[in-house]
Amino acid sequence: MSKPVRVRFAPSPTGPLHMGGVRTALYNYLFAKKNNGTFIIRIEDTDQTRFVPGAQDYIMDALNWCGIMPTEGPGIGGDYGPYIQSERKAMYRPYAEELVKNDKAYYAFDTAEELEEMREQAKKMGMPNWQYNAVTRTAMKNSLTLPSSEVERLLEEEVPYVIRMKMPRNHDVRFHDLIRGWVVVNTNNLDDKVLFKSDGMPTYHLANIVDDHTMEISHVIRGEEWLPSAPLHVMLYDAFGWDTPEFAHLPLLLRPDGNGKLSKRDGDRLGFPVFPTDWVTEEGELYSGYREKGYFPGAFLNMLALLGWNPGTAQELFSLDELTQVFTLERVSKAGAKFDPDKTKWFQQQYLRQQSNSELVDTLNTLCEGKYSKEQLTVVCDLMKERATFVADMLIDGSYLVEKPLRFDEETIAKKWKPETTFIMQEWKEVVTNLSQFDADAIESAFKNFLAEKELGIGAVLLPFRLTITGVGAGPGMFDIASFLGKEEVLDRMEEGLKRIISLTHA
Repeated sequence: MSKPVRVRFAPSPTGPLHMGGVRTALYNYLFAKKNNGTFIIRIEDTDQTRFVPGAQDYIMDALNWCGIMPTEGPGIGGDYGPYIQSERKAMYRPYAEELVKNDKAYYAFDTAEELEEMREQAKKMGMPNWQYNAVTRTAMKNSLTLPSSEVERLLEEEVPYVIRMKMPRNHDVRFHDLIRGWVVVNTNNLDDKVLFKSDGMPTYHLANIVDDHTMEISHVIRGEEWLPSAPLHVMLYDAFGWDTPEFAHLPLLLRPDGNGKLSKRDGDRLGFPVFPTDWVTEEGELYSGYREKGYFPGAFLNMLALLGWNPGTAQELFSLDELTQVFTLERVSKAGAKFDPDKTKWFQQQYLRQQSNSELVDTLNTLCEGKYSKEQLTVVCDLMKERATFVADMLIDGSYLVEKPLRFDEETIAKKWKPETTFIMQEWKEVVTNLSQFDADAIESAFKNFLAEKELGIGAVLLPFRLTITGVGAGPGMFDIASFLGKEEVLDRMEEGLKRIISLTHA
């Protein structure tokens, strides 16, 4: 019988959660849900020097906005806590000591100055990438080179030390990755990584392995940047005599031009967010997020899901439930995925169009703080939804539906308003004045008759009509707009619009 599926998302609280981290969390969430498993969040804060206040709360808030909250974690609970590594500090040292006892690790007493001196000497000898490894450790100050009595004395006197992994020479580490297949690395290419630091904290490597084992993690689904660490992790599992979980290393998210990894520093600089929600630094610097830009969480997740994974069909739009049903790690790509900000906006547009008018009206009502009636906002949604990317766009771009235009598109007027246009519009205004019925069909019928009678093209009348009523050169159907505004308002706007446009053309 296979083990229950238990997966974890294990971010470090060193700043805001990058969208690549959200994708890792999403894939873990989908895999757990698909396999009736458990999705855990664990905060890995072993590196206290990089801890950023507020980062943990940010991570939890971002996951909550996305709708992919874990079932175990800090503030959530579970039987495998604590879920913050610094709160588990006391448990790691015995594991490190066990490795030393079993000759899988050793004490290293080298000072920072001594290590730097060795690196400088190596550089002078033409070896710029000096490593503490199976060869060089024989010349260093550690429990493998010092007499046991000296080691005991140093420990008793509490001389600072670290515990390093004792990496064997010329040993092939083999493991199977669910995305990349078999991976083989020779230990001659690996150094003796520090497992336990002199400050009493474990390094990421030891804490990660101990936590995954004690939390009974079945699958480790994480970013490609951790692939170089995987051989060490496999060696640690072997050293403890523990079963190794399944590994799946996800492809990188690349910049839109494909030139390098999409990093936290790319946010806003390239004209789009890279964080799920706004992040404000301690210095007050703002980095924008998808939530505050007006994106739906579903659109954001849908976009992320398809960055590095494909369903094997032409379908592009998925709800979270649909993603859960079709997601498999086998369809995750090995290659990096280029982020496309325009495609992201397309997803947002599709999700907006799927929203009911009642949902959109509620959002618009909040945005405008109740300034307009729900009836007005419903028409705004009806007419603007197909043209908008964000909910707020409907009220911004369609402001003429609820208020007289304050500005007129001077560039379009300069290009399209001919000397005869004013006279044509005055004649068309007479027709509008005499209309006894004022719905979209009646206005359109009168419009077509007017064109036929005057032998005019559509553009000669429709665009100027739009400009006088809305102030802009494009938008939803003019007959629908006019019908909504009503005859009195349309005539009033035509009168005022003509005056404004005439003043602009004669300026």
